Amino acid sequence: MVRPHFRQTERFDRYKALSNIWFHHRMKFSDLGLSSKVLAAVEAAGYETPTPIQAQAIPHVLSKKDVLGVAQTGTGKTASFTLPMLSLLESGRPRARMPRTLILEPTRELAAQVEQSFEVYGQNHRLTVALLIGGVSFADQIKKLDRGADVLIATPGRLLDHFERGKLLLNGVDTFIVDEADRMLDMGFIPDIERICKLLPPSRQTVFFSATMPSEIQSLADQFLRNPERIEVAPPSSTAKTITQGIVASGSKPWEKRAILRDLINNAQDLQNAIIFCNRKRDVATLFRSLNKHGFNAGALHGDMDQTSRMATLDSFKSGELNILVASDVAARGLDIPSVSHVFNFDLPTHAEDYVHRIGRTGRAGREGVALSIATRSDSKYLDAIEKLINEKISWHGDSSFSAQSDDEEEDGKSRRGSRNSKRGRGNKKDKVAKDRRDKKENDETPDQKEERKPRGRRDRQDRTNDQFEAPARPRPPQQHRGNRRGRDRDDKQVIGMGDHVPAFMLAPIRPPKRKGKKVQSETAE
Repeated sequence: MVRPHFRQTERFDRYKALSNIWFHHRMKFSDLGLSSKVLAAVEAAGYETPTPIQAQAIPHVLSKKDVLGVAQTGTGKTASFTLPMLSLLESGRPRARMPRTLILEPTRELAAQVEQSFEVYGQNHRLTVALLIGGVSFADQIKKLDRGADVLIATPGRLLDHFERGKLLLNGVDTFIVDEADRMLDMGFIPDIERICKLLPPSRQTVFFSATMPSEIQSLADQFLRNPERIEVAPPSSTAKTITQGIVASGSKPWEKRAILRDLINNAQDLQNAIIFCNRKRDVATLFRSLNKHGFNAGALHGDMDQTSRMATLDSFKSGELNILVASDVAARGLDIPSVSHVFNFDLPTHAEDYVHRIGRTGRAGREGVALSIATRSDSKYLDAIEKLINEKISWHGDSSFSAQSDDEEEDGKSRRGSRNSKRGRGNKKDKVAKDRRDKKENDETPDQKEERKPRGRRDRQDRTNDQFEAPARPRPPQQHRGNRRGRDRDDKQVIGMGDHVPAFMLAPIRPPKRKGKKVQSETAE
């Protein structure tokens, strides 16, 4: 088979893109088979045309087929299963502790966001939505389960906690949805998902959505999905074309990276708000304090915060009270904040897939965004993995790069080594001069002066050797007893009992007790 020329391939890709745009603009939500109540809610929310993932996934979900959807982050995957589920749930009623639909999310923030989507799109429905996440009282969640839930949104850990307590039954689930499946893999939830799948009825409908498709997720989908409809509207692990990406070189010191970050924020054009990602939670807290110290309006978000603080910080960032959000990867997946203009990677992620999700917080819904990453020389392997995953070279911002940085560090290392060697050389030179002086002095001495210069003990030993003289051996003193000092002066006679030190009360006569009606004469011991 003859491969097409590059220009032919580029022309075909351009034609395909134009066809998708034409199809996208002609398609309406009313053409997807949604109910009138759902269409009214979508129109009230201000949406007219569906995204490619929504246009292809909604008809398959409405027809009760298993779906495996792969799309970039920020393409509207949440509405791809929320809208058809609302249409399917219009008939029927829930039973106590037996939800009709189950949605698994990797983080609490994503679960709360899906709940908000049901509130927006389900405003014309009378459906009960239960949210099971950590950091919230069990009692309030149990009350919702006892009343019956049409839709159950949960994280895997809290869901299994309720099931093990006997407060939840999963044999009534008709539709099972796993959102952000690749994030589930990164967080170690795959064993929990396998256990949950085995608790569900075999006749259920299963839907998997993910931004990337690792081999582990593919094997899990092959195990639990039956003839799924695979929907792939963008290449796996690709980034949106509306995002301008860049790399900025930095030294390895944390204070150097913080200084570069402040310069990037101050010199950024059209910066409305920004999310700054760190790899470690303690770095999030340190960078948050540093930015506030330098006058930036920043907030922090990481997994060790309690749920109330996390939601309050996220709401403040969405409302515009905070301009900068310093976060860990807990904010990298699925959070729908459409107006984020910039994303900064204070640390390059160790997993290349996380880079795709991080920069996906900007450039959403066709908007333009900027994603800049600060990298040190030790991050070169992570950068290579990212560029290999997204199949794209990321441009450098500024004059410096890893090569220039490595040259500077090499020069610094040479200068430091040279200073140490120079100090070491001065010490060796002093020792050599002192040794030359000693040798010259010894050469000028007479034999008698050399003999007089010898140590006293050395001369005595030499005299005894020459005269064959041996000093009489000194008598050794008697060896002292090194045992118990307190027992040194004691008599070796063995003491029986208490010896002469018997207490007086033990020598008193023993009188037998008196009995009633009888006189008992007391016997005295002689």
